[in-house]
Amino acid sequence: MNTKFNAILKKTAITSVGLVLLLASACKKEQSQNPVPNVSSTKTEAIGQTGPLGVCYVEVNNNDILNVGKYKLTNGKQLFDIGIIFAANINYNTTTQKAELFFNPQVTAVLTNKATKIKPLQDKGIKVMLSILGNHQGAGFANFPTQAAAQDFAQQLSDAVTTYGLDGIDFDDEYAEYGNNGTGQPNSSSFVYLVTALRQLMPNKIISFYNIGPSAQNLSYNGVTVGSKVNYAWNPYYGSYSVPNIPGLTKSQLGPAATDIIATSVSTATTNATKTVKDGYGVYLYYNLTSANKSTYLSSISKALYGGQGTTYTP
Repeated sequence: MNTKFNAILKKTAITSVGLVLLLASACKKEQSQNPVPNVSSTKTEAIGQTGPLGVCYVEVNNNDILNVGKYKLTNGKQLFDIGIIFAANINYNTTTQKAELFFNPQVTAVLTNKATKIKPLQDKGIKVMLSILGNHQGAGFANFPTQAAAQDFAQQLSDAVTTYGLDGIDFDDEYAEYGNNGTGQPNSSSFVYLVTALRQLMPNKIISFYNIGPSAQNLSYNGVTVGSKVNYAWNPYYGSYSVPNIPGLTKSQLGPAATDIIATSVSTATTNATKTVKDGYGVYLYYNLTSANKSTYLSSISKALYGGQGTTYTP
C-alpha cells in the first residue's frame, strides 16, 4: 500500500443561457431548476498501491488523531492512508438563519495545534481530513434552501481546510434533526449544490461521503451527480459489508466494508477485508481507533488486504 496520492483533474464544461436564481426564504425549499455552474472535479487515487486505501475515523473527543500514524505494515509502509478528525458540526444560527461550521473544544485543540497534531501525520504521507456532522439544530447538508446558502457553507469548509492545512472534507449526514428551529426538510438540490460549490473551491482536495441520511437519497439534481464531485464514499454500518450506490464513482472509490475496531469481531473484519480485495474495491473503512495497541487485531485485516502483510505498532 502506498500513501502517495495522484490528483487527476477532470474538467466538465456546462453552458447555461439565461441563468436565473430564484431565492427562497431560509425555511423553504429551493424552487429553482437552474443548471449547476461550471465545475472542475478532481479524482484522487493512491499511486502504486497493492491494496485498498485504509481510511480511519478518530473520535477526537476522547482519542488522539496521532494514533493513526502509529501503525505500519511489516514492509514499513503506513497502514492508514487517511485519518479523519471526527467531528466538526454543522450548526444553525437562528438569528442569521444560516448554517455555521462549529468546532467543539476537542476539535479546536486538534486544528489549532496543527503543527503537532496534523502535520506529523502528513509528513508520514497520511492525508488528514475533517468530518462534518449534524448537531440536532435543524441544519444539514440536505436542506439548504438556496444555492447561495449551500455556497456560503462550502466557503466556510474551504476556509477551514486552508486555515488548518487539511487535505479535505468528509460529510456525515446524521443528527441534523431536519425541521428543528424552523428549518426546512431535505430537498433534491441541496447536497448537489453543496458538493459542487466545495469542489469548485477545492479542486485538488479530497471530498468523501459517509453514505447515510437524507443526503444519500438526493445524489443527483439537474443532471449533476454527487459522484462526479466527491472522491470516495463508504458504507456507514460497522460490522457489515454493503456496496454504496453512488452513481459516478468506480469500484476504486468505494468502501463496502466498515469496521469498528472496538466492536467488530476480528473474524467479521477479516472476512470483509478478503471480500473487499476479491470484489475489487478500493477502500477499507475503520472507526474507533484508541490509544490501545490493536496491532494483533489489525494484522488479521492487513494480511487479508495486502498479501500477507502484518501490522506493527510503535507508541
